[in-house]
Amino acid sequence: MTARLRLRTATFAACALLCAGSGAALAAASEDSGGSTQSASQDAPTLKLGSTGSAVKAVQRRLLVPTTGYFGSKTAAAVKRFQRSRGLKADGIVGPATAKALGVRITRSSYATGGAAPSSANESNERSRVRLPAVLKRIAQCESGGNPRAIGGGGAYRGKYQFSYATWAAVGGSGDPAAAPESVQDRLALKLYRKRGTAPWPNCA
Repeated sequence: MTARLRLRTATFAACALLCAGSGAALAAASEDSGGSTQSASQDAPTLKLGSTGSAVKAVQRRLLVPTTGYFGSKTAAAVKRFQRSRGLKADGIVGPATAKALGVRITRSSYATGGAAPSSANESNERSRVRLPAVLKRIAQCESGGNPRAIGGGGAYRGKYQFSYATWAAVGGSGDPAAAPESVQDRLALKLYRKRGTAPWPNCA
């Protein structure tokens, strides 16, 4: 009887050790897996307002919006429409789930963020006070996709409205049009439009 009791006690002890070891291993594996998943999620590249690069162009091609390489308001609106159509969170941001649904691969070398964001709160507020007629908004989208940092024509045409240096200077601008705050570009484009109508933008009027 005593021998059997000792045998059972030894068996239970061995089982307890094995189960404890297995549980610890599983917990460690789960923790490692969870940590990796969380880290991967946090590190996953995303595209949002202000992003630029080839990944943005790929998204724009999929969404059939002007392929400017700049993630502006028109691209964000198109992303939201796509997200709603696929039952995704409509936040206008191209994260892993939206990129997968679009069939687009985003790598860190294929985009940059913040390239055309307002440089200050004052600029953002000033920009909101520039009232543009619908035709100028359409011209900006046609010329640059609404990108105030766009450069075209081999460098000859610059900014949101693709000003030449000569035209920019003629309406009171100084320096590089593409380097000017968006609010300044809007004001001078409006000034030009009031003077000459849509003539300065014959391909987009």
